Amino acid sequence: MYMKNDTDKKKYFNNSFLSRTDIRLTKWMARNALSYMRISMGIIFLWYGFLKFFPQLSSAEQIATKTISVLTFNMVPDRLILIVLALWEVAIGVGLIFRIFLRETLLLMFLQMLGTLTPLILFPAETFTVFPLVPTLLGQYIIKNLVIITAGLAIGATARGGKLTAD
Repeated sequence: MYMKNDTDKKKYFNNSFLSRTDIRLTKWMARNALSYMRISMGIIFLWYGFLKFFPQLSSAEQIATKTISVLTFNMVPDRLILIVLALWEVAIGVGLIFRIFLRETLLLMFLQMLGTLTPLILFPAETFTVFPLVPTLLGQYIIKNLVIITAGLAIGATARGGKLTAD
């Protein structure tokens, strides 16, 4: 179909199947994205926290205990560190999944995320092959938490009843 100008193109697109589908999908995403994001984050926290209850199952166990040991001046036994961290992460997971005490849950999450970023500063030799440009696999594992932090910000922005809109 030949279209003379941009106005004709806009009219065609606005009335087309693709346009109507795009609008429906965008509205569906606006209605559901935050809930799905909150629940998926909750599953991750619940899952990773649960693993920390069992020695040697969590891939983050070593760096987590090492970091918290440094931050607590080696005054807390490693096993206690892992149990407290496991409880903390499971609580975040449950809070996110079931939307229980959401603002408090997000506060716990942001504090936990602050702790997860700490190894980048405390242990640059373990988190970067070339500081600060080339992260190791552990460094990448830690840096990806920036996505979780920003997802938490989006969830927090709607914790008092706000909504995403498609418009």
